[in-house]
Amino acid sequence: MFTLIFLFFFHALATPWQQPTEDILAVLHAESAPSTWLSPDKKSIFMATKIKYPPLQSMAVAMLPLAGMRVDSRTNGFHGSTGYANPRLLHIKSNQEIPITIPKDTSVLTVSWNATGKKFAMVLKYQNRLALWIGDKKGRVKEVQGISINPLLGSAVSWMPDQKRLIVKAVVNNRGEAPQEPVIPVGPMISNADEEKAISTYEARDLLQTAHDEALFEYYAQSELVIVAPRSNKINVIGKADFYSSVSVSPNGQYIRVTRLSPPWSKRIAWWRFAHKTEILTTDGSLVTEFYSAPVADSVPIHGVVTGPRNIGWQSSADATLIWTEALDGGDWNNKVAHRDKLMKLSAPFTGKPEQIYFAKHRLSRVLWAKNNQVMVREYQKMRRWQYVYWVDITSGKVKKLYDMSVKDRYNNPGYPLFSAQKNGYYLIQQDRDNIFLSGVGAGPDGDRPFLDKYSLKTGKTERIFRSAKDKYERFVSFIDVKAGTFLLRRESPTEFPNMYSAIFHKKKRKAAKGEAVLGYSTRQVTTFQDPTPQLSELTSKIVTYTRKDGVPLSFRLYLPLGYKPGTRVPTVVHAYPREYSDAKTAGQITGSEKKFSRFGGTSPLFFLMKGYAVLYQTRMPVIGDPTTAYDTFVEQLVSSAEAAVEKAVQMGVADPERIGVMGHSHGGLMTTTLITHSDLFRAGIARSGAYNHTIRPFGFQNERRTMWEAKETYFKLSPVMFAPQINEPLLIIHGEMDQNPGTRSYQSQFLFEAIRGTGGTARLLMLPFEGHGYRAKESVEHTLWEQVEWFDRYVKNAPARKAAE
Repeated sequence: MFTLIFLFFFHALATPWQQPTEDILAVLHAESAPSTWLSPDKKSIFMATKIKYPPLQSMAVAMLPLAGMRVDSRTNGFHGSTGYANPRLLHIKSNQEIPITIPKDTSVLTVSWNATGKKFAMVLKYQNRLALWIGDKKGRVKEVQGISINPLLGSAVSWMPDQKRLIVKAVVNNRGEAPQEPVIPVGPMISNADEEKAISTYEARDLLQTAHDEALFEYYAQSELVIVAPRSNKINVIGKADFYSSVSVSPNGQYIRVTRLSPPWSKRIAWWRFAHKTEILTTDGSLVTEFYSAPVADSVPIHGVVTGPRNIGWQSSADATLIWTEALDGGDWNNKVAHRDKLMKLSAPFTGKPEQIYFAKHRLSRVLWAKNNQVMVREYQKMRRWQYVYWVDITSGKVKKLYDMSVKDRYNNPGYPLFSAQKNGYYLIQQDRDNIFLSGVGAGPDGDRPFLDKYSLKTGKTERIFRSAKDKYERFVSFIDVKAGTFLLRRESPTEFPNMYSAIFHKKKRKAAKGEAVLGYSTRQVTTFQDPTPQLSELTSKIVTYTRKDGVPLSFRLYLPLGYKPGTRVPTVVHAYPREYSDAKTAGQITGSEKKFSRFGGTSPLFFLMKGYAVLYQTRMPVIGDPTTAYDTFVEQLVSSAEAAVEKAVQMGVADPERIGVMGHSHGGLMTTTLITHSDLFRAGIARSGAYNHTIRPFGFQNERRTMWEAKETYFKLSPVMFAPQINEPLLIIHGEMDQNPGTRSYQSQFLFEAIRGTGGTARLLMLPFEGHGYRAKESVEHTLWEQVEWFDRYVKNAPARKAAE
């Protein structure tokens, strides 16, 4: 009887799927620009169109949450992956476009060129499997018969160093049927905690719970290592089936590094923290050495790292040398030590003593190899949010600091190095004699203007050879030929759809103002992508700057509604996502560019532009302060930032102060609810997939390092549920029922809704079936857009004056 009553109550509340108006649907479902994969020889581009909104039915198939993964039981791949359609090749020199024919009802999941640029591998998704296909530059493709790909524990397809064969993780042949769930569990569920230290809980998502879960994990995660020779159609299985995660072949092609997960399986952590062994094999599968056996990592400090070797891989510039990092502080940021990490190496035949080649004062975050045993290392100091970059010669031991800066400093970021593929498929930092090339976004007070610099390792001097034109947004993509000065760039503008261009630098240098390029260039258009939504051609935006009352400089990107008449006040939507900063200087830096081509999709707030609203997009809501205590003033800083944004929009004569709404997703959902709770700036809010009660996620959030027991008042203040009687503006709460983010489980929204309803507030709760932290299905996206427009039309656009409402 109870079940019948419950089902009746549930169905009484169920709402049919709704769709937004036709104008929104036309933009939502317009074909997006193709995604591109440039061949390593820079002669061809593989192009395909992203499948944006799969039908909900495809997401409703059996989804198995297994040790941090969501597995599609039909394909043995990841649940919800859609891939790309309409694959084709474009040859840059001739502009010839060649269609690639793939079977009906399949999609391209991954593409991998070999180093020669003459062959590529594709993983195609069928309804019941993932297949490996090989193609060439003439567009001819064929399937590798007899194997199915298993991508679950890491990359599954890569070219061997000879660039003729591939090493693949394949589904085990003849494995039989998947384990069936027992009618009666084999026993109760039991968890233990024995004198444990405070540990990170962020990995606690979609974990194993029962013996049946363990059996399913073993069934789907196990794979075979296979070497495929496409030309001869030869398939060679290496060794026995096992739980392979990371697999890579040494640059000289003689050894295979494999990492295998080791049972028993933990129910407290995700698979990447399971016990595992790293071994070195020959290419026929024979064991050379067991390099490292790691225990289960279920006691990692909050925001810390594992002890022992981590990030084990091959040195890209050597024949067969293992490289790895080890923590010197127990993996704990709170321990004070002279050096936090060390970089180690061990060369074939792997029988000697490992060599310590670099000691890092801070945590090693990236290791980027160049030729002649040289390497660029990046260190990260978490307490200051600071990065240090060094150039190290591991032969001589010489270390040169290239720069250090705040990780949040966009204006002074010198860029990221370019890489070039070697004949064996490994990538090294691209060099022209003693020069390297650094590509960056070129952020500044006028917005982003991407650049390319040539940096001398000898003198430390920088020469700017490319910078985007001021009236467009141009981005350096890759050199075609460094010596010839030819390269590819991507160009767009507010009225020009993004396309690729072949370009050549002018040989003669010119005098250039500070920050500008010393070389000019000529271009030839390569791609001819067309604007799929010309109805948005009148869309305009600009970056607006202003100041918070405490002197912090802020900004938002103002979008005006279609058909806007200057001087008219219109309903306005404020959209933001709060971020942490150590100082006001970096917090106030401009992001984005007015020169980009603006289009939108998904559940973007920019759809409100089609309904007469202005949108304050990417509104700066910084949380500034010492990383250990910044969140103590989270509420006050949010309210102050919102006050400044609203005041500016009203001063400009755009926003109607009586008709302003606020919205955000995830941490932006918390922001929205906090502003509705602690201010009266907004008439209504839309909070999506947020966390609204931090006392039930007590081991840290975002960059908060303290536990709830160390900062009780802060956790309480950041829990809008605790202030439900103050939520006196209408709030639309949206959440995916299957949110995989451990900090934003769907019950967070359910608790918030019940708290508002129970205290007499106005709220609506939208729970989207089969959706995770983001929303992807066609029905979910369409319905969310409908709900958002309906909510703000009712409570913002058509809201009565405040006095009348009161």
